[in-house]
Amino acid sequence: MAANDGHGGGHQVTVNGTTCSLQGTDPATNALDWLRGQGLTGAKEGCAEGECGACSVMVARPDGDGGTRWTAVNACLVPAAALDGQEVVTSEGLGTPDALHPVQREMAVRGGSQCGYCTPGFICSMAAEFYRPDRAPVAAGSAAAGTEGNGHRPGGGSGQHGADHECGPNGFDLHALSGNLCRCTGYRPIRDAAYALGSPEADDPFAARVREPAPAAASTRLSGPSGTYARPADLAEALGLLAEHPDAVLVAGSTDWGVETNVRGSRAEFAIGIDRLPELRTLDVGDDVIEVGAALSLSEVERGLAGRVPLLDQLFPQFASRLIRNGATLGGNLGTGSPIGDTPPALLALEAELVLASAGGERVVALADYFTGYRQTLREPGELIRAVRIPLPLSGVTAFHKIAKRRFDDISSVAVGFALDVVDGHVAKARIGLGGVAATPIRGLATEAALEGRPWTRETARAAAAVMRTEGTPMDDHRASAAYRAATLGTALLKLHADTATPQEVGA
Repeated sequence: MAANDGHGGGHQVTVNGTTCSLQGTDPATNALDWLRGQGLTGAKEGCAEGECGACSVMVARPDGDGGTRWTAVNACLVPAAALDGQEVVTSEGLGTPDALHPVQREMAVRGGSQCGYCTPGFICSMAAEFYRPDRAPVAAGSAAAGTEGNGHRPGGGSGQHGADHECGPNGFDLHALSGNLCRCTGYRPIRDAAYALGSPEADDPFAARVREPAPAAASTRLSGPSGTYARPADLAEALGLLAEHPDAVLVAGSTDWGVETNVRGSRAEFAIGIDRLPELRTLDVGDDVIEVGAALSLSEVERGLAGRVPLLDQLFPQFASRLIRNGATLGGNLGTGSPIGDTPPALLALEAELVLASAGGERVVALADYFTGYRQTLREPGELIRAVRIPLPLSGVTAFHKIAKRRFDDISSVAVGFALDVVDGHVAKARIGLGGVAATPIRGLATEAALEGRPWTRETARAAAAVMRTEGTPMDDHRASAAYRAATLGTALLKLHADTATPQEVGA
């Protein structure tokens, strides 16, 4: 049996308006299994890795302005203990057979459901987008109506890569469903249902809820046979716990740890939930630096930056799916030390620094020095990543290239981040981050040297591309061969030049 260690919020979750107890729940139990144990079996397990979306549910999260944002997440990845004090809505809570929710009704009448296995997850993801505060009808004939190529970023800012967000005439961003997979109906009827949705009715209780504050994060501790999950009240308490348990697992969005728990059977003797720590959820844009809290979800970072960092604006749509980005954090992606994480190449190109905090104080390390070996970093026992700092001003020529077997929701074979300063037609500075070509994310130092001081021409790009092919130590694995990885490195710089040079320069 799980034990209440006398901390925090009483181990209760509001599910579909009803208070449910977490007492007796083992800390290793994920939210999906716990919800199904409550008799709410609409959400299903399809992959246990956050890739299919059959487990999607809505949670009430802060919107950054004192209100609430209904946010779809993968219940299979979130620890049930992390829901203490929170509000959850499942497909069962949206409507009834006699009073269908508008999303449920449109999916039914337009043939968006066949076997029904994935449908509850689609419903929750669609409902979260249905209640998105800034969703609004698009004027007929505008670039954003029903086609790709619009400049509107529903999840974040307004950058040149808005084409990755396909909006219908009702403002519904179809990529809100990028983490939901269906193999029965095809996607046209699901798209039709999404684009047929109007605005919430005036008396819609879920629409009214967004105008109220989101529930505060409860300080909690839950113990059971597999170990202990603790969510401290603030950073000081978290660092104290980390000093007592230096080998504790730090859990934010749990998009990585949740897979380890589900698929590999990993268990944490002591886990510390840091996802709601206020000190890790700040975003400050100054004159010389942008500081992003390590526990902000990528969706929150995207909205908060609002296009201020074009390189990250290109990265976000390619980082897994909206469902994953609603939980995943910069701190988590960097904390794992993975050589194929998507954010390190971009952040290396941006010359990012990390603020590492411990009970003894803080220190700042350059991201270029942070990775020391395969899944090894400079982070010492007792330390956590508090924030990521991006120096200003930003380079004028930036790009993020990701090579993967699927365009969305896939692990990269190779990822490249570019940041170049081109002054009077010459490359004054070049920073290139590479992922998937070595045991750690690396800087393309030789390629940078081959670019700097030279004219930004096709000949320079071609010569530097030959150098870039030799960067790192690519390997053969099930995602790509070493030769393929080297070839993609060789073409990435040529593509950057073709995308950023003038027509005269391209044809020269």
